[in-house]
Amino acid sequence: METHYRKKDLLGIEELSRGEIEHILEIAKSFREVNERAIKKVPTLRGKTIVSLFYEPSTRTKMSFEIAAKRLSADTYSISTTTSSMVKGETFLDTIKNLEAMKPDVFIIRHSQSGIPHRIASITPVSVINAGDGQHEHPSQALLDLLTVLDHRGSVEGLELLIVGDVLHSRVARSNIWAFTKMGAKVTLCGPPTLLPLNTLEKLFYGTQVKVTYDLDGAIPEADVLMVLRLQLERQKLSFFPSLREYSLLYGINSRRLQRAKKDLIVMHPGPINRGVELSSDVIDGARSVILDQVTNGVSVRMAILYILAQRGSEL
Repeated sequence: METHYRKKDLLGIEELSRGEIEHILEIAKSFREVNERAIKKVPTLRGKTIVSLFYEPSTRTKMSFEIAAKRLSADTYSISTTTSSMVKGETFLDTIKNLEAMKPDVFIIRHSQSGIPHRIASITPVSVINAGDGQHEHPSQALLDLLTVLDHRGSVEGLELLIVGDVLHSRVARSNIWAFTKMGAKVTLCGPPTLLPLNTLEKLFYGTQVKVTYDLDGAIPEADVLMVLRLQLERQKLSFFPSLREYSLLYGINSRRLQRAKKDLIVMHPGPINRGVELSSDVIDGARSVILDQVTNGVSVRMAILYILAQRGSEL
């Protein structure tokens, strides 16, 4: 089993071994102490250059990577669609090649088109981090989700993970299915039939055996971890349910619905949250919620990812 991370890039969870995942998480734990200091700064990546290219809106991921890089003393630069020469007609590949000529160490890429980070990684010697590509993967989110569950449950092995909501459009769901099954958890998907890909019905989901149910109230009592997904209305070209009110009635999570849950069930959400639709405020702000823990862990996990890739070639 691979126990170190020797890849040039972090493009997805699907291609990682359990040992590689555990290696990243162990390094993330070691960076927690930095984030608790009065002065949150170490010289670990001094002289390294990190370039972020976010071509989709982002708050948590973008800021988390930027804070992580700055706490490691890296030089950071950020580019968006409106501030790049793409508005003048330059292609994305030409943008990358020109930036590459400036000798950065890491590209962090978020893009609405699935596969873009993989394409970039194949043409550049610069390390590439996938910060979310279309409906494909969001690997750093899955890693911080794993770390959060480990914090609260001690182990992922044997846990029942229930993922509820817009699985069809969710890169978070795909990365987490890979991550949690590789770490020994059992995964159940739940949501409206229109938002669960047809080929998942009691079959292999991207090569991983998962269960599918449309009965949320029947699934909750078996769950150890409840991961609620955002309704990605911006990716929905069709009407997948009659109304937000009906979706919330059938698949929204509130304290009444959680009365039959295990006492130690934890509730997660990758954000941003549509309050009152996917989750009620009493659950978001309640004792079961670990949503802000996820955000906190995101900084440590992204520090670990940047450290591993920016230090590529040295012994970790």
